[in-house]
Amino acid sequence: MHVKKGDKVMVISGKEKGKTGTILASFPKKDRVLVEGINIVKKHMKPNQANPQGGIVSQEASIHVSNVMLIDPKSGEPTRVGYKVEDGKKVRVAKKSGEQLDK
Repeated sequence: MHVKKGDKVMVISGKEKGKTGTILASFPKKDRVLVEGINIVKKHMKPNQANPQGGIVSQEASIHVSNVMLIDPKSGEPTRVGYKVEDGKKVRVAKKSGEQLDK
């Protein structure tokens, strides 16, 4: 996957196109990511120990990883992700600015 938890991303397609958020979780086996504030769905909850009231709760649902693009730390624009080997380690690099993403 070209993105991971904690990355700032922009949604590039779908009903949430143009919105930005931080990745809360990634699911590599399903090729999906959970982005903060994106793809909000209503979930009907039964009363339980954690939520004694129950009711309808709004929460984020996952979206496909191909619908998000990493935001360049230098310019703040969406960019593709490249890879370089530095000091024997593979690091992610922003294609637009050449900025290293993994510090």
